Amino acid sequence: MTKIGDYEIPQGQLSLSGPVARPATGTLPIRGDLAHIALAEHYLCAHYVVPQQRRIGAEKVTLLCQPREGADAVTTLAAGTAFEALDYAGDWCWGCCGPQGPTGYLLISQLKA
Repeated sequence: MTKIGDYEIPQGQLSLSGPVARPATGTLPIRGDLAHIALAEHYLCAHYVVPQQRRIGAEKVTLLCQPREGADAVTTLAAGTAFEALDYAGDWCWGCCGPQGPTGYLLISQLKA
C-alpha cells in the first residue's frame, strides 16, 4: 500500500508516448471509465478522480474485484484502514488504499460514517 494524501492536479497537456500495459484487476486504481488522479501522467482515461479520504469502519472488510456479493477477493482491509473512495454506485464504493493499490469494491456501509 502507498501513502494516502493530498494529490496535485497535473498542469499542462497530458499525453502518452506509446502503448501502456493494462494493470491486473485489483492492483492500480484504473477502470475503463475513470482513474485515480495520481495516474493521470501514466494512463490515458476519460475521467480522473481526486479521491475522497475515508476509513474502513469497525470491522475488517474484504475488498472485491466486482461490485457484487461473492465476487473474487482482492485483499482484506483491517478496521480503521485509510481508504480512498473514487466512485459510488448504488450500495457500492470503488476505491483504493492509495495510487498503487490495492483497488476494489466494498459496500458503502462498511466505511466509517
